[in-house]
Amino acid sequence: MNTLTNQTAALLSERVAELLAQARERIASQVNQTMVLTYFEIGKMIVEEEQNGNKRAEYGKGLLKQLSQRLTAEFGKGFSVENLDRMRFFYKTYSQQNSSTLLTNSEKHTPALEFPLSWSHYIKLMRISDPLERSFYEIEAAKNKWSLRELNRQYDSALFTRLALSRDKQGVLDLALHGQRLEKPKDLIKDPYILEFIGLPEQSSYSENDLEQGLIDKLEQFLLELGTGFTFVSRQQRISFDEQHFYVDLVFYNRVLRCFVLIDLKLGRLKHQDLGQMQMYVNYYDRKMRLSDENKTIGIVLCQDKSEAVVEFTLPEDNNQIFASRYQTVLPSKEQLQAILTHNK
Repeated sequence: MNTLTNQTAALLSERVAELLAQARERIASQVNQTMVLTYFEIGKMIVEEEQNGNKRAEYGKGLLKQLSQRLTAEFGKGFSVENLDRMRFFYKTYSQQNSSTLLTNSEKHTPALEFPLSWSHYIKLMRISDPLERSFYEIEAAKNKWSLRELNRQYDSALFTRLALSRDKQGVLDLALHGQRLEKPKDLIKDPYILEFIGLPEQSSYSENDLEQGLIDKLEQFLLELGTGFTFVSRQQRISFDEQHFYVDLVFYNRVLRCFVLIDLKLGRLKHQDLGQMQMYVNYYDRKMRLSDENKTIGIVLCQDKSEAVVEFTLPEDNNQIFASRYQTVLPSKEQLQAILTHNK
């Protein structure tokens, strides 16, 4: 009887603990959104008061200083002149973004109604001058629950630029309005992939196995770099036929596109044999592993260097299953990244 009671209590305890954890998360989220909304409204009040002043520059400085002293005396820390100026800039930035002619009326959102991220996230976002790029990172950070550290990392790796590179003007606008949407295989491809989190130096003597092991060791970060909807399936997945054995480096499944995604890792320059090998892997998965209601398998060859001509003349013109992308194992400088992206055009 005691054993049964203990088991029941243990199960009940787990359920209650899960419920409490969810409640705490909801409360923290509500408190966070209320705080950010309050800062937005404070910024609005400051801007409106400044607009009523005669000498705006001097009046604004004096206003912030006096307001800081009064609020700090009554509410404590958090109301320095610098932070009040951030609130002011926050309101100006997001009220302007809301009224931007780049957004259609049907897709505008009212900033006062929803701020899903933390104040620290918005301090980072406000430093992004391009409203399209800023909107993209805000949507992706909220959708994927990026920490501030991950937001910084994605921005430093120029995620928006890498995704926007292969899109037309409407495609870039779509990124800003909705974030990354996976509707066809090409939507999930980035070029280059930035893999600095694995800790391997650039242009060293590491092997393909070292690269693979580094990605497995940092699987959570790699899934974030891959993008939305990826789940890990296996590594070194064996394919056997005619007494021959082949091994797919990494196998993933994308829940959004509902298909397998195979990744092969290559050091050095991409060769046409690499694409042919990936085509074989994709064909095998399509014919032997794919269920009838799933979409066709996607194959990605990650290499240090690739020739667009090799890709163009190896793959069929209507190809939408096999892709080649470069990777970098160190985070490039802005100048290096710009050179990479320019080269990709």
